[in-house]
Amino acid sequence: MTSWLFPPSRTPSLPVEGRAERFPVRRILCVGQNYAAHAREMGHARAEPFFFTKPADAVVTDGSDPVFPTATANLHHEVELICAVGADGAIVGWAVGCDLTRRDLQAAAKEKGRPWDSAKGFDQSAPCGPLTLGALPDPAAAITLSVNGEARQAGRLDDMVWSPVEILAKARELWDVGPGDLIFTGTPEGVGPLEPGDRVEAAIGGLQPLSFTVMPR
Repeated sequence: MTSWLFPPSRTPSLPVEGRAERFPVRRILCVGQNYAAHAREMGHARAEPFFFTKPADAVVTDGSDPVFPTATANLHHEVELICAVGADGAIVGWAVGCDLTRRDLQAAAKEKGRPWDSAKGFDQSAPCGPLTLGALPDPAAAITLSVNGEARQAGRLDDMVWSPVEILAKARELWDVGPGDLIFTGTPEGVGPLEPGDRVEAAIGGLQPLSFTVMPR
């Protein structure tokens, strides 16, 4: 029997729509600039997919609200389709997610050629809706995000440069992708700032929506 120096942390997980079981999260892989219009608004042309990561415990689920993070004056929203990898290594389900980003820290890291970890992988940086098992309901579904009722982001899933299956194949070239991995597949154009107290509503056709309020520290 294993003896621990202190009790291990709980396993991060997502609720599964219509099921009592939960999806245990092993790690979070994220794809950058996978919608052409978003790549252009960030000053980049179409390119091979690239990845960054968030820790598993960055997930915010079950109606919880993330707290506005420290060390930033420019927190941004990025609505994304999430792929969930199951026991056989294939995509078993889908969810709506929001990649929260310390944009000022990201810009500083880009300027100096440094990693994005503090800009992307901070605490509570990955709000996620419930997981829907099975095939993606509509590969051409709308993906949207509003803040305080004002539309900010709007696109279609088939606007992706790289499809979820192609992204999974690319990820497998870099990692031993396996059960419990979540993949954030990129965001459409319209990313923008959030302030404490803002109410975020994110949706993808056929999936359970995601909503949260950015809480003050």
